[in-house]
Amino acid sequence: MTSTPIISINHLGKSVRLGSDNLTILEGISLQVKAGETLALVGASGSGKSTLLGLLAGLDLPSSGEIRIQGHSLGELDEEGRARLRADHIGFVFQSFLLLPTLSALENVMLPAELRGEQDCEPRARELLAAVGLKERVDHLPPRLSGGEQQRVAIARAFMTRPSLLLADEPTGNLDSKTGETVIELLFDLNRRHGTTLVVVTHDLALAQRCQRQLTMAGGRLQDDAGVDARVQPSPASVR
Repeated sequence: MTSTPIISINHLGKSVRLGSDNLTILEGISLQVKAGETLALVGASGSGKSTLLGLLAGLDLPSSGEIRIQGHSLGELDEEGRARLRADHIGFVFQSFLLLPTLSALENVMLPAELRGEQDCEPRARELLAAVGLKERVDHLPPRLSGGEQQRVAIARAFMTRPSLLLADEPTGNLDSKTGETVIELLFDLNRRHGTTLVVVTHDLALAQRCQRQLTMAGGRLQDDAGVDARVQPSPASVR
């Protein structure tokens, strides 16, 4: 593990214009995540969890504050630079899978590596699909796969570029409980094997409790274990 946090967030804020008013989505978020750590962000719908995850991925920019990923300040990168950082360091698993329906499972998994210009990436894609239990389904198109199988393809795709950071947004949200448990096991198994840092947004308590840390968000702010606004606490140890 490196001593430098893989994620460093300082006084992050996000607001959007809504008619003549400003709507505050995130306010005063400060957080550090160590390399290899597993972190769950929990909280009610609308608390800002998914917005924070999107900012960590560089899919949007904050209104204030700073995010550093692997030492790179996202605010100092242009759109192309953020896309390159995502390609090199970040994997993303979405609740709705977001597989390309006209590509096979194998082609979906290979796609991130191919977009980076990697050659001969098929063996690794097949290895990852075998690791998630889909060795016999590599040629199937997403519409021929169950929801759980599609999510397993999405997880394999997320690990294709050997990301140092994996962001997962409600990865079990569209799955039944048994399939969700299988997906959870896969996430943590691949996390252990690859040493990938995992940040997951979830309502699934079983998934959250598997993570080393659980942080609650409410009203766009991080809360400590007692439900108090973490910004007013003098010690970083108060945010757990």
